[in-house]
Amino acid sequence: MGVVAATELILIRHAPALTGGRLCGRTDVAADCGDVRRIAALRAAVGTPDRIVTSPALRCRQTAAALWPACTGASSDAALWEQDFGAWEGVSHDALPDLGPLGPVDLADHRPPDGESFADLCARVAPALIRAATGGRVAIVAHAGTVRAGLALALGSVPQALAFEVAPLSLTRIRALPDGGWSIGTVNWMPA
Repeated sequence: MGVVAATELILIRHAPALTGGRLCGRTDVAADCGDVRRIAALRAAVGTPDRIVTSPALRCRQTAAALWPACTGASSDAALWEQDFGAWEGVSHDALPDLGPLGPVDLADHRPPDGESFADLCARVAPALIRAATGGRVAIVAHAGTVRAGLALALGSVPQALAFEVAPLSLTRIRALPDGGWSIGTVNWMPA
């Protein structure tokens, strides 16, 4: 199924995750939604979208609820989960293995033991973003990897998307066009 009508996908990375300094892709942890000023500024920048879709992760659902507390119609899509880091899930950042110098293609294809690569993540997320592109303005509250997968879709390049920084509570806008094309409007915008 292709894009039906022009759609603005508003990709929002969740509020800071309470990870305790550990790698948490599929590990379901809460978000710190206490920065009410930044949340209000982000809400003002986005306004009220036509639809809201979240990753099933608690941190994403909490962020969406903080951004739009009166909204009860958000849907969830399991394809929007963060990358599965397999055996590295829950490992402290300083204990993760050093991968050495990997080029963008090798890094995108690298798969942690029992996990998925960034390329695998992109293959999972792209159809979900295309499914969401049914017209209007769609806010998607998800993860850094999900946002980068959206950028990979718009760029037509998985490795190049790894070069983008995606901060917590940041906004990235991509547009899906009816002719099948994509454009990137904003990347990693954060309220001051």
